[in-house]
Amino acid sequence: MDDPKGFFAALFDFSFSSFITIKLVKFIFILNLVGIAIGMLCIIGMGFANGFLAGLGAIVVAPIFGLLATMLVRVWMEMIIVTFRIADDVSKVARKQ
Repeated sequence: MDDPKGFFAALFDFSFSSFITIKLVKFIFILNLVGIAIGMLCIIGMGFANGFLAGLGAIVVAPIFGLLATMLVRVWMEMIIVTFRIADDVSKVARKQ
């Protein structure tokens, strides 16, 4: 994970000895959060399009959806990072032997 290569050098590393996923996780997480926020606004907008009471219900449901979706995205991102950290640790152990 402590790869001295820059982003573009790692991107065009045809030996796949360096990973760019670790460098992109923060950006992917931010994109997911933006998508979740847009989804929440759509839920509220569609709720009010179907009537005032449906809109009030959407105001209650949208944050619950947002919280659950954010937790799922966070767990997914952490699983990706853990996978790459395991791969990095295994390669370090293999180099020592």
